[in-house]
Amino acid sequence: MPLSDETRALMARINKKYGAGSVVLASKMPAVPRFPSGSLSLDVMLGGGWPGNQWNEILGSESSGKTTIVHKTIAANQQQNPEFTTFWVAAEGYDHEWATTLGVDVDRVIVFETNAMEDAYAEMIKAAESRAVDAVVLDSYPALVALDEDAKDMDEATMASGARVTGKFFRKVGQATRRSLVEQERPLLALIVNQFRDQIGAWAPAGSTPKTSPGGKAKNYAYYTRLEVSRTEWIDEKRPAGGSIRVGQVIKAKTLKSKAAAPQQVATLRFYFANSSTGIYAGEYDLASQLITQGIYHGLIRLDGSWYKYAEYQWHGDKKMAAAMREDLDLQQQLSADVMAAIRSED
Repeated sequence: MPLSDETRALMARINKKYGAGSVVLASKMPAVPRFPSGSLSLDVMLGGGWPGNQWNEILGSESSGKTTIVHKTIAANQQQNPEFTTFWVAAEGYDHEWATTLGVDVDRVIVFETNAMEDAYAEMIKAAESRAVDAVVLDSYPALVALDEDAKDMDEATMASGARVTGKFFRKVGQATRRSLVEQERPLLALIVNQFRDQIGAWAPAGSTPKTSPGGKAKNYAYYTRLEVSRTEWIDEKRPAGGSIRVGQVIKAKTLKSKAAAPQQVATLRFYFANSSTGIYAGEYDLASQLITQGIYHGLIRLDGSWYKYAEYQWHGDKKMAAAMREDLDLQQQLSADVMAAIRSED
């Protein structure tokens, strides 16, 4: 339906006052970019990857895999884009050796080490505004200290100063993160790592501890996606000479909030921090198991008796299928593309 003359006049007036492209038809807006996470299951849960030009939170308890997910995300995007550059605010320090193990090219990561909250936020805003980097990461919020808190002695109470500064940050950073409504500009991946804290005095069901995320409530409204991460179990392997060794952990990821896909979705990632006898190396996900699960769920892999069939491939038994999937990168890429295509056709 064509726009009325009055509507066109309204748009022209706003564009004249605030600049060309300030108001456009929604149908003419560029598609929201997506950034791969390095995990097919996680990408599916997020609706195709991390939403671009928005702020996303990765939240969980200590040693649950939060920073690992960030590193794997950066590595996946670096692999896809040879010019992908990250601005990383390291409030807890940056372990470049572990990042390398996880597949990150640290020559394309700019590290700013500080735990001063105002400094960290100021440089994150400037980095987002500059269009000079592809990703901005803060790891992690609980290590930051606001100036009000830092200026006081240990025995002096400082209530909610970090939450006030964080609320101000999200009110200011929106303009820096925003991209053109008309042209395709360099998109931004924005990730902040946070950690659960016990919520003293709050009610919780028997046998559980009430928890909250530091930083106040304003951030919960500002985040486009909030991802809760937890470790559900360890991965142990038996050794030929007897005994067993711990080689990895199972990470459960759940979307507490998602404005880009259905919320309360769950993904399970098998992550290895040591070399496995199955051929999975330290720093890798078990991508084969994710691909097989998604392939079966979306009807791409069919079970015919004891045979598993996909496209022109077939395997006798799930172990042979998993082994073939781990060895053949072309097969992984083909199945991954087919899964994402199937998801888009279901929308």
